[in-house]
Amino acid sequence: MRKKQKKQILKIGGIIIALVFISVFFILRMYSNVTNTTTFIINPGDSISAVARRVSNENLVASESVFKIAIRLNGGKVQSGEYEITRGSSVWKIARMFAHGKIATTDILIPEGLTIRQVKDLLSKTEYLSGDVECEPGSNWGEACQVSDGDIFPDTYRVARGTHRMAVIALAQKKMQDIKMRWRKSLKAPPAPLKDWNDVLVLASIVQKETPKTSEMRIVASVYLNRLRRGMRLQADPTVVYALTDGYGDMRGQPLLRDHLKIDSPYNTYRNNGLPPAPIANVGAHAIRAVLDPADTSYLFFVADGRGGHKFSKDFDEHLKNRLDWREIKRQNNPEFEEAFK
Repeated sequence: MRKKQKKQILKIGGIIIALVFISVFFILRMYSNVTNTTTFIINPGDSISAVARRVSNENLVASESVFKIAIRLNGGKVQSGEYEITRGSSVWKIARMFAHGKIATTDILIPEGLTIRQVKDLLSKTEYLSGDVECEPGSNWGEACQVSDGDIFPDTYRVARGTHRMAVIALAQKKMQDIKMRWRKSLKAPPAPLKDWNDVLVLASIVQKETPKTSEMRIVASVYLNRLRRGMRLQADPTVVYALTDGYGDMRGQPLLRDHLKIDSPYNTYRNNGLPPAPIANVGAHAIRAVLDPADTSYLFFVADGRGGHKFSKDFDEHLKNRLDWREIKRQNNPEFEEAFK
């Protein structure tokens, strides 16, 4: 009889342990109090107890004690940062997120061809970032405080939410510095008559602004290199726009007129020979490659073709014909259009 009772007690005990295990597993891994995706911030120095109290008070977990157990099972610590707790997140998932610092991130896209002023405007309006885009006295952002056009690499940067805007600029600057160092280590000389990395970036920035089509960039680069070799002025409209807008790089809907080409500026390639003194935009990999490895052409001129690309020509007579074709396309699209230059 006693053996039977013992077996029954053990059986019941086993069932109870199994039920407890299943219950704990369900509460930790399956059950969720989170009905809507929410943001939760852990500040530096916050204790486990303080965090547990807050997630309980905000009804993100059913039990403060169970949350503490989950944290201990995940290493017994929480890391500061901004977290995105998605709908249906279990206690275990939240605890693991906090313990391993799986903070919320955001993707910051810096498009190719923007100037520093445009990039700063963009970052100023970007959500999930903090701080200003200008350095305050005594700030420790170093070289990022003196960033100029050509210094940053346009790309998509994944950063933690709450990242300082100057930190994004510093990241983009560091990436461009790395690209510059790789080029220097390659010992590859730029095509004549370019002399150094600054010349490469200057011409790449003009190529970047002249065409959005990567398939054309090597040809556009060849045109400008051919003109430089012949001592011809580049006559690149984007350099005039840069001068007119005090380095902003966008006419903001205003047309570029013939009189604008007379502006007295070292960036005006209609009045000055050679390259401008510095880049007029921040350039991507395609534009840099185009300048370092230009197409082998005899082209000296190009004009828009009305389809997002350009028509290229070797002599001025052919260029005049292409200009007339472009003018007709503009007239058809806008009867009031008057060619202001070229």
